Amino acid sequence: MIVTVVCDVLGEENNGTTVATMNLVRYLKSRGDTVRILCADQSRKNDENVYTVPNIDFGILLKAFVNKVGVSLAKPDEDIVRNAIIGADIVHIMFPLQLGIVSVKIATELGIPITAGFHMQAENFTAYFKLNNVKTANKQVYRFIYEHIYKYASAIHYPTEFIKNQFEKSIKKETPGFVVSNGVNDFFKKLDIEKPDELKNKIVILTTGRYSREKSQDTLIRAIKYSKYKNKIQLILAGQGFDEFYYKILSKELPITPIFKLCSRDEILKITNYCDIYVHPAIIELEGISCLEAICCGKLTIVSNSKLSATKEFSVHDKCIFNAKSPKNLAKTIDYWIEHPKEKAECEEKYLASSEKFNQNDCMSKTRDILLNAAKTKNPNLH
Repeated sequence: MIVTVVCDVLGEENNGTTVATMNLVRYLKSRGDTVRILCADQSRKNDENVYTVPNIDFGILLKAFVNKVGVSLAKPDEDIVRNAIIGADIVHIMFPLQLGIVSVKIATELGIPITAGFHMQAENFTAYFKLNNVKTANKQVYRFIYEHIYKYASAIHYPTEFIKNQFEKSIKKETPGFVVSNGVNDFFKKLDIEKPDELKNKIVILTTGRYSREKSQDTLIRAIKYSKYKNKIQLILAGQGFDEFYYKILSKELPITPIFKLCSRDEILKITNYCDIYVHPAIIELEGISCLEAICCGKLTIVSNSKLSATKEFSVHDKCIFNAKSPKNLAKTIDYWIEHPKEKAECEEKYLASSEKFNQNDCMSKTRDILLNAAKTKNPNLH
């Protein structure tokens, strides 16, 4: 099977969409499929079967902002797009932006089946304009991407039931959707790793992800201030993003300065295994791979009850869920688990047992079946 994977925002593997894209690419290749990647990531320009279109030039004033939030948007070149798609058995759209829109247009012209993954909530976009609480704005985003991308897909891959329901409710239509987790690489597993000497007498709390409003790390920083154990808590915020300066100012109220660091994959694995508690405070989360990675390491994982986040579906205990954007309630939740070590250990075992359903190979196999069955509508001999 020849698959063209289209992703506007492909970059370093430090964001959910890029991780999901590259995991799928690697799996398809391992099954003997030919994979073409269509993106705007200039660092991949000389890679085999990678078709690179230019980036949008945001100009000097916006360039720093764009780099900080980790956005790299494609400026589609129709000739490059056509070369990437022609002769493919299936075109799989990973992100509903301009490159995806042009790819849908050309694939439709060529009669090539289209599938699409769902990797963006409307609120991820509207949050940058402080419109994420405006229902009309979010519905307009969903209607736009439906009309330009998902309307043409013969199958849609949703990582969670939560986002499938949210999208279909917004557009008031049923879709040809299949719910399959993006899965977690078996690299993330429970390991016996000791804390560094400088942290052995501290309670280490970890959160990972882009520093942004929708990830709500400010709620966690404020929560530490209200914790009875604030003088012993070492908070680690692994990531980067536009709100870093604001978070560092906010952190000056804490007795122990938090660690802000963009960590490598190896570092994330290490810290996740030696931390005492993992907190995922996001209020907007389509799936939350970093949260699932912590679960696969057998960590006590605390998540918010936000109506716009899927992560609450992964909780194995009601005391692992706190009221979204409530620092005091989160502090109370953290303190509870610090004070109940036996119950915490039992809960961690439950989390570890629940992680089996996120096995990446199983998830990728199901996702490949979605693509294959769509491709067979034109070429029944594929396998």
